[in-house]
Amino acid sequence: MLPILTLGYLFNFLDRTNIGFAALQMNRDIGLSATQFGWGAGILFIGYCGFEVPSNMLLYRFGARLWISRIMISWGLLSCAMCLVSGPTSFYLLRLALGVAEAGFFPGIAFFLSSWFPAEYRTRILSWFLVAIPVSSVIGGPLGGMLLEMDGHLGLTGWHWLFIIEGLPAVIIGLILLKLLADRPQDAAWLTPDEKRIIVASLDSEKHDRAVSRRASPCATSGYGFAP
Repeated sequence: MLPILTLGYLFNFLDRTNIGFAALQMNRDIGLSATQFGWGAGILFIGYCGFEVPSNMLLYRFGARLWISRIMISWGLLSCAMCLVSGPTSFYLLRLALGVAEAGFFPGIAFFLSSWFPAEYRTRILSWFLVAIPVSSVIGGPLGGMLLEMDGHLGLTGWHWLFIIEGLPAVIIGLILLKLLADRPQDAAWLTPDEKRIIVASLDSEKHDRAVSRRASPCATSGYGFAP
């Protein structure tokens, strides 16, 4: 479960940074100025930040499995659609839509992992998950340069291939996650009954210990009506 999620986060960062490599050819082909490219590159984060909270509210409503898969499939398709950009307006709109599509991915993963791993394991698990960030930096440059060299292949430019080849894996991984993930250990068909029992017991024990700790806290009985 963790390797496929880490791979998804890897492509998340590749899809964010590939715009810099695409600009080497794209700006010339569609006539973008440096200012227009800068606005388009940054507008992604307006959509991302603006829809972060709504996205996580919807994740809580629909379930992590469905919503994380939706995020990956939609951002992968929109990343591929970047090859259709023909000018500043379409560039701005697709970048904004890409940011909206990506919103809530990392918090959604963190929420999902908290439903599977007790606190003593979460830091370790998140550390492995975040390995995707430096790895994406290591492979992003060589991969981007290689894809740009496909310029003219099958009638497409190099930056077209860059968006398509780096966007499609997100769609594929999203479909795999839709099949693979389970919102709770109890729902995982690939766990044995004993494995489910052990995981659930560990998580329930943590919830019980937290509840006992809150009741024992002086603030919980001080009359101020709140607990830390």
